[in-house]
Amino acid sequence: MTDPQAIQPSELDQLPDRDPEETGEWQASLDAVAKAAGPHRAAYLMRRTLERAEGSGIALPKLLDTDYVNSIPTAAEPSVPGDEEMEARITAWNRWNAAAMVTRGSKHGVGGHIATFASAAWLYETGFNHFFKGKESDGSGDQLYIQGHASPGIYARAFLDGRLTEQHLDNFRQEAGGNGLPSYPHPRRLPWLWEFPTVSMGLGPLSAIYQARFNRYLTSRGIKDVSSSHVWAFLGDGEMDEPESTAALALAAREELDNLTFVINCNLQRLDGPVRANFKIVQELEAQFRGAGWNVVKTLWGTAWDELFALDTTGALVRRLREVPDAQVQTYQTRDAAYIREDFFGKDPALAEMAKLLSDDKIIECFHFSRGGHEARKVYAAYKAALEHKGAPTVILAQTVKGHTLGEGFASKNANHQMKKLTADEFKAMRDRLGLPIKDSDFVDGVVPYGHPGADSPEVRYLQERRAALGGPAPARRVHPVAPLPVPAEKAFAAFDKGSGSQNVATTMAFVRLVKDLVRDKETGRRWVPIVPDEARTFGMESLFPSLGIYSPKGQTYEPVDRDQLMYYKEAKNGQILNEGITEAGSMADFIAASTSYATHGEAMIPFYIFYSMFGWQRTADQMWQLGDQLGRGFLVGATAGRTTLTGEGLQHADGHSPVIAATNPAALTYDPAFAYEIAVIVKDGLRRMYGEAAPGEDQNVFYYLTVYNEPLPQPAKPAAPGVDEGIVKGLYRFNTAESAGLAPAANAPRIQLLGSGTAIHWALKAQKLLAEEWGVAADVWSATSWTELRRDAMEADAALLRGEERVPYVRQVLQGAEGPVLAVSDYMRQVPDQIAQWVEQDWSSLGADGFGLSDTREAARRHFGVDAESIVVAALAQLAGRGEVRATAVKEAREKYGL
Repeated sequence: MTDPQAIQPSELDQLPDRDPEETGEWQASLDAVAKAAGPHRAAYLMRRTLERAEGSGIALPKLLDTDYVNSIPTAAEPSVPGDEEMEARITAWNRWNAAAMVTRGSKHGVGGHIATFASAAWLYETGFNHFFKGKESDGSGDQLYIQGHASPGIYARAFLDGRLTEQHLDNFRQEAGGNGLPSYPHPRRLPWLWEFPTVSMGLGPLSAIYQARFNRYLTSRGIKDVSSSHVWAFLGDGEMDEPESTAALALAAREELDNLTFVINCNLQRLDGPVRANFKIVQELEAQFRGAGWNVVKTLWGTAWDELFALDTTGALVRRLREVPDAQVQTYQTRDAAYIREDFFGKDPALAEMAKLLSDDKIIECFHFSRGGHEARKVYAAYKAALEHKGAPTVILAQTVKGHTLGEGFASKNANHQMKKLTADEFKAMRDRLGLPIKDSDFVDGVVPYGHPGADSPEVRYLQERRAALGGPAPARRVHPVAPLPVPAEKAFAAFDKGSGSQNVATTMAFVRLVKDLVRDKETGRRWVPIVPDEARTFGMESLFPSLGIYSPKGQTYEPVDRDQLMYYKEAKNGQILNEGITEAGSMADFIAASTSYATHGEAMIPFYIFYSMFGWQRTADQMWQLGDQLGRGFLVGATAGRTTLTGEGLQHADGHSPVIAATNPAALTYDPAFAYEIAVIVKDGLRRMYGEAAPGEDQNVFYYLTVYNEPLPQPAKPAAPGVDEGIVKGLYRFNTAESAGLAPAANAPRIQLLGSGTAIHWALKAQKLLAEEWGVAADVWSATSWTELRRDAMEADAALLRGEERVPYVRQVLQGAEGPVLAVSDYMRQVPDQIAQWVEQDWSSLGADGFGLSDTREAARRHFGVDAESIVVAALAQLAGRGEVRATAVKEAREKYGL
């Protein structure tokens, strides 16, 4: 047997070595360099050789990280156009006002963040002055995802620009009285300024990727050419811990989204301390992004370091920078030159000799202040390189100091995220550092003043001229005045009015059929954006594949295995369907981009995202809040809904609570339709409200959540009674009475009202028949299409009464005069129907599927949870017995009869 130690690496390689002698020479050369010049020199040569190979297009594994130095050498940096001194003065004013605003607000106990913007000021200022296109430029301008904790700096710049007043700044985090500023980027709270809510960390980077991708989608489909738009996402290095932050990196690289740039502010601190205390976050992120296929630009050191790198003839400085952990770098930030000489330079003889050539002031300048992210020239070079790079997205890793310019009490201190104010003396020291013309006498009663050079000052004129050249103010959100979308032809909706006859149809299939008809509409069909997380066949959507196509920037480069079938898997560059793979988070990010296109791009799109109802709100509820905050519009569809309807899948798939979660979101209109015609009415009204002529007082900035089921059942015709459409939209209407159902109850028969939603109405209808035929009870059946909308209407009525206005809740109006008690049932936990209990005047009880789901047949699961028809009968008899309207023994008899 061969000794493994004797086997050469080439012998273990599956690739044949065509010239072993040449291979040996290369290996011997490497050995010789390592022996003569040391392993560091050998490693240097190997790295440079691999970089040359990569740049020459030779197929080799990529280098996952590079030396801990700037990607762009000082000598290669382009000059910054414009007036750098003027931009420094503007930045100084912004730094001051951001800190002043938070400090003044702290007296009211509202908090705020100072240190983040202090570290990132130049990252924003350079972009605003030279790169970020406004809404008045070609296309739609750029999309800016601002780091949430940096919002005070953005407000400060808007104040300098004249877009905000001192009153606004003094109302930071104080919105109740009007003219307030939200704590973070919240479009719903400040819709003319903020486009994208970002402070729920991780959602900003994820959404930015899908926004860049959606921009390409709009262009490829011919909706609007937005190829000149660039997406900029400003992130924190600690934020990259969130799984959503890196969830879609491969997508961005795979689809070559060079219209996207991440700017990660690497101040090496999370909220409580170092990001990677014992390691190096910059190197980790570089490897992660390079491995995913991104272009990486590192902007780490300021120009003060140029002298040190020039003295580094042995590579000792670069080696030392690679090995020092982040937490120690932060410690250097707070220590004197003697400590740095001993701990940093003293570890290597070559560095110790170098240190002898450096003054204490030079060491302090380098280690305390000189970071790449604090210099306009270096930031400009990085941004320019990002825009010029083609074929891949770019991430800029900009090293900064958290709390930069705020003073020794802030800079790099672990607690600076929680520090909300500076003292008057600290402000005066900051004023002197920044060179601002603010007098001591301006501090009245110790209150820090705001600073402004004047509306006609050179600084303000320069700022406004730069923004005018780039297409107007930024950030800014603008809803373009667009005509309402025309209502699709009535034929598509009316097709469901007659029911399905003898054919059984699941409501999931009914919804897909409706959409299939709507996307054929000549006026609005192309604006539909079907989104599905790789479950299209589960939801019966495969019929849309060949007609609409699945969006792919590369089209279809292969012959699909099912090409000979009618419903084959068709990808196309102008495909309409977004089939995202197994990612609910990615699908939601798609939905958010599409649902806000009316504002971002002035193009109304109609997204519908269909998903396993269990895996929508439960997994991505945070993104639903982001959707509401961003004023998105569209249809979320929880398919295979219900706790007992999705048979066999069991606990993890059994949704008994998504309507409860959805009810917590004020922007979500939640519906649980029972029949196909109800779906048609709801979708039609949703299109009117969100995209057409909304009624006075209606908020267009809402989205719809519909639960639909995979249980094939007969679809009845829409009742001809008046007010059915209104009831469907408002949440409740009477589907039938015992008389109209042909059950012929006795004249004095006890009566009960059965309210059911979704698939549960079929159990109620069966119970209606059992009650009449076996127990002599008359039951009327009501379809509760939206428990949540009924509750909201009732709460609004309560509020109106407190204002002295007479208003009766709709649920009370519609049930007025209905005889007997009310029994409500759904395929969800009882909390869902119980939302309206307090506004129902009749005696109330409910049934629901509370608890964990289980695997079994539908019938067995419904019997287990006590929501099947027989259970409804027993519950109804119990209610009537308690009122003395049926004999008490009837309840026991029914229980025994049905085996309950």
